[in-house]
Amino acid sequence: MTRLSKLSRSIAGKVALITGAASGMGRATAHLFADEGAHVAVTDVNGDGVAEVVAEIKTAGLSAEGWILDLADPVRIKTVVDEVAARFGGLDILVNNAGISQHALIDDDEYEEIWDRHLDILLRAHTRTIRAALPHLRASDGGRIVNIASTEGLGATPETSPYTSAKHGVIGLTRSMAVELGREGITVNCICPGAIRTGMTAGIKEEHKQIFARRRVPLARYAEPEEVAHGTLNFVLPASSYINGAVLPVDAGLTIKNA
Repeated sequence: MTRLSKLSRSIAGKVALITGAASGMGRATAHLFADEGAHVAVTDVNGDGVAEVVAEIKTAGLSAEGWILDLADPVRIKTVVDEVAARFGGLDILVNNAGISQHALIDDDEYEEIWDRHLDILLRAHTRTIRAALPHLRASDGGRIVNIASTEGLGATPETSPYTSAKHGVIGLTRSMAVELGREGITVNCICPGAIRTGMTAGIKEEHKQIFARRRVPLARYAEPEEVAHGTLNFVLPASSYINGAVLPVDAGLTIKNA
């Protein structure tokens, strides 16, 4: 039967670089993209985790290579991006996923140190990876950038102002880059995950997760990382060429629930 639609929903053969890919949502995204036929660059500061994810993907007969990447090191960012493009013959997709989170009261003695660390990893590193990736994305036939923010970028929680401020910044960066790079055919979009089962939430007791989910989340549960990864995949499809500057909450309705 002849297909009636014209746009492709396949990323087979595309080259994708994912930061923070050794665990959680980054790991799930690496697995999903590899399953969909992409060549995946697994990057993370955790070298053992990188090796493990790459081994998992290759054992399944799929394509991946790994790089240790400390996003606080601007020189290393450019080196890794260029090495990824050289290894795979280009770069089509950049997913800025890596993150950190630490509680901080505004009058804590170490507040400014925590602030600087969060802005460095959660926001400044996004700009650095985008800048490093741009020459390669411009050479692609449809460059895609997806920034992972948070529902904290759409609201606020006490004692997390460095994290919350950085995530608001990620949304602003996404919108600015969408306007700036869209004229070149490069789309820039943003995912805002809600309550997800990742390393950041692993320290929360299960009973407290359940209480929060029943009270705040319309689906009354935490999400698995792969559920976020599918949102990211939708943004990088060739068929998603007219989706640009979008901010997508993947939160089961948490941010729209009034009570």
